[in-house]
Parts: sequence; C-alpha cells; structure tokens
Amino acid sequence: MKKRIALVLGSGGARGYAHIGVIEELESRGYEIACIAGCSMGAVVGGVYAAGKLDQYRDWIQSLDYLDVLRLVDVSFRLGAIRGEKVFGQIRNIVGEINIEDLRIPYTAVATDLTHQQEIWFQEGCLHQAMRASAAIPSLFTPVMQGNRMLVDGGLLNPLPIVPVVSSHCDLIVAVNLNSTTQNHYQLPVIQRPAAFKGRFDNLMSSLGSHIPFRTKQAEHLRNLEQEMLKPFAEQPVEEQPNPWLESAYPKSRQPALANEGAPKSATGSVIVDNVGPASLLDLINQSFEVMQTSLAQYKIAGYPPDILINVPKRVCRFFEFYKAPELIALGREIAKDTLDRYEADQRMHL
Repeated sequence: MKKRIALVLGSGGARGYAHIGVIEELESRGYEIACIAGCSMGAVVGGVYAAGKLDQYRDWIQSLDYLDVLRLVDVSFRLGAIRGEKVFGQIRNIVGEINIEDLRIPYTAVATDLTHQQEIWFQEGCLHQAMRASAAIPSLFTPVMQGNRMLVDGGLLNPLPIVPVVSSHCDLIVAVNLNSTTQNHYQLPVIQRPAAFKGRFDNLMSSLGSHIPFRTKQAEHLRNLEQEMLKPFAEQPVEEQPNPWLESAYPKSRQPALANEGAPKSATGSVIVDNVGPASLLDLINQSFEVMQTSLAQYKIAGYPPDILINVPKRVCRFFEFYKAPELIALGREIAKDTLDRYEADQRMHL
C-alpha cells in the first residue's frame, strides 16, 4: 500500500530546482504525494507539479544556458531588479490558466503581505498569481500588488511552511529545507559551460545589484548596459555542450568524484572552499535574506518536526544561479535517495 505524504517545499532561490529531484525520487519509490505546501521556488515547483506539468517545466529549465537566462532578465527600475514577466510568462504558458481549487491535489502557496506585515496562504484563486507572489524575492523580483496589499516572497516569514499540511491526515510529512548549514559532504557536480556566457550573466547580476537604489537617472544607463551585454551574442549560435552529469544522473545519480575535480586543495589534501563575501549590493541583500531564512527554518522545524526532513545545503550555489538546473535536480535526487534510504532502513529495524 502506498504511503500518502504531505510535501513541504521550502524557499531558497535557484536551489529550488532540487525540489524536482526530490519529487522524482519520492515517486520512484512509490510514495503518493497527496498535498503540497510551498514557499518561493517551492511554491513554483509545487504548483507546477500539482498542475501535472512538472515534466514540461523540467525540460524547459534544463534547456536553459547562460544566454537563455540573460534573455529572461527583464530589467526593472523600481522595487526590484527584475520584473519577472518573461520568466513567469513562460511558466504561465506551461501551466496554463488554472485555479488552485481545480488542481488534482490540495496546494498552498505562502507569501508575505508587507502592507499588513503578515503571512498569506493562497489556497484558492489563480495559481499563477499565487506562485508569482510567493516567489517575489525582495530586491530581485518586483512585488505583486493585490488590492491594497504588497505581496513578496513568503520566505520573509515562513521559508518552510509545514503548518498548512499538519491537518492533512497524510501518513507522513516530508519537508525539503533548502537552507541547511549541514550536509557539507554533498557537492554540486561540475559541468563545463561557455565561459563568456557565464561572465556575462555574473556581470549583469552584479550591475543590477550595484543599482539597487532605484534612482530614475540610472534607468537609461541600465538599459544601455543590458543592450551592450546582449548584443555580441544576439546572432551567435550556442555551441552544444556535453552534459555527462545528466547522462549518469538517471537512474544512478551519484558522482562524488566530479565534485572536487580541479578544486584547489590545502597542504593536507582537503578541498579549499572559496568563501568570499557579497560581490554586489544585490548579493549583500540576498545573503542577508538567506541568513534570516536559515534561522527561521530552524524554528519551523523545531516547532513542527516533519517525519522526514531532506536537507539541501545552501552553500551549493548562489540564489540567482538559475542556469544550474541539471546539477541541482540531480543533487536533489541524490540527497533524497540517501535520506529515504536511512528512513526506510530505520523503519525496517522497528518492525
């Protein structure tokens, strides 16, 4: 008999792609996902899954390279570095127009109402608007205005929304925490990418961050900067890059040797982790946001301990590295596999 689980998907920027790997591993073991609560990227992945469109969404994000991500960056000049219309427009195209109450399973997206300083649960109404509001990361995406409410990322108040599923009467509550400070033995696999594209993406994000004080006199400068950065690649075809990690990720998803390949090592042979500070104002704001989310997530876990907690280390990538979907999906599946192996072994011991 399948075990019915209530799945909680936390916030964590690009690390949210790991949720897809977790879902794949759960389904491959025969667990039935009976309801979902999500915040930020967790709300997006959870909403897409509840709408039955996860395969199409995964195919799209895995196809994105640096240039594709750059083209999705629609620069904003007020209340956020990116409008998000291109990104969420594509998600709308994948999911379609659907209300939460019409989804195949119960779903909750958590956002933060800045006007009234309170947590908002979306459990009915437009799915697209709920996902967009929950994922409005402060300083990165512009907020969503709903009546007299200004809605932003739910991670400000509840980065791991366990409470909405407590009364679901499922067999298990499984929570995926994207802000873990443990699990340091897990490494993101290294996939070679066109260096020029990566440099352009990082430069754009740094430029957006340096202009966070949204002065209108900077608008023309930012527009010119965006055009200048994209122009050299407008007509240049993207060379096909081999992806050995994807080839080995399914069904076997463990490639520990790739993680430290080429990494600098100390005199004792241990890998040196380059732990530099924020590179821009945007980076500073979001690192501060993540510190807060890490602390809040620990309180949520302590208050409502899930039956299974899947911890994804926050150090595996920066919050805006949305071009690392293949690596993060595979890593999510690997961590879920290890966690579920331990849980199931423990259950067998107590039979």
